[in-house]
Amino acid sequence: MRDDAFHAYFERHHASLSRLAYLMTGESDVADDLAADALTEIWRHWDRVTAADDPAAYGHGVVMNLARNWVRRRSRERLLTLEAFRRGRDTDVPAVLDVRGALRRLPERRRACVVLRYAFDMPEREVAGILGISVGAVKSATSRGAKQLADILGDSARFDGWEAAR
Repeated sequence: MRDDAFHAYFERHHASLSRLAYLMTGESDVADDLAADALTEIWRHWDRVTAADDPAAYGHGVVMNLARNWVRRRSRERLLTLEAFRRGRDTDVPAVLDVRGALRRLPERRRACVVLRYAFDMPEREVAGILGISVGAVKSATSRGAKQLADILGDSARFDGWEAAR
């Protein structure tokens, strides 16, 4: 019974978990690994998942935690690389911006709120539960993140690039 229930959960949510991880990290290989790691954690804590009000949200929360940890590790690695680069060059090379690149420029909480609200069309209350923050914090981070994305992408950006970003 447990195996069948988990298999059904896997079939129903694997793509969504992987897509969330991709939008949070911007790397497809990493996203697949994080989704697999999340599903392993979900299996290990299956009783908690089935007892949760929303098992899908529980899975999204696991992915968000794993992605957050990955981003933090990557940021530390990039800081070391950037410092070495800055010592070697004084000029900054402009980057081509797309939705994925712009998302990577947002602070972690804003990125999480924008991705969950717009790409996953989740209500503010559900985002708040996944991230462990208040609904007001979700509203604020989403608003600021959307404005920051618009500034990065230009005034014509209306989040039409979500499909491309996935």
